[in-house]
Amino acid sequence: MLRISSHISISLTEIEIQAIRAQGSGGQNVNKVATAVHLRFDIKASSLPEIYKERLLNLKDSRITSEGIIIIKAQRYNSQIKNKEDALNRLREIIQSVTVQIKPRKPTKPTKASETKRLERKAIQSQRKSLRRKIDEEK
Repeated sequence: MLRISSHISISLTEIEIQAIRAQGSGGQNVNKVATAVHLRFDIKASSLPEIYKERLLNLKDSRITSEGIIIIKAQRYNSQIKNKEDALNRLREIIQSVTVQIKPRKPTKPTKASETKRLERKAIQSQRKSLRRKIDEEK
């Protein structure tokens, strides 16, 4: 079980993990040992609550495909076990990011003092700019 929060957890049977060969340098070991991990998680077929599925599908993340599948490639470590843990932690972070309820912003009005201060600064700036103008001698 992958525990997301105190009341949400995902069965490991819903997560498809595949070992692949890692990219980049690493000597002879990289050519014969599959240490990198490809994690695939189908959002639509998961046991997550509907509200979290909807938020995940609306998330603008390059790791989420248009079909609603989260794909994570972990190859940070030289060990397959550590890469598997890293991929599961990254999946947990993505799901936890949508479980947090964002409070709606309450619009506030400026105070009377701040409004007065703003108008005074505006008048001073206007006075400065008017003094920079050319003096018209015809008037």
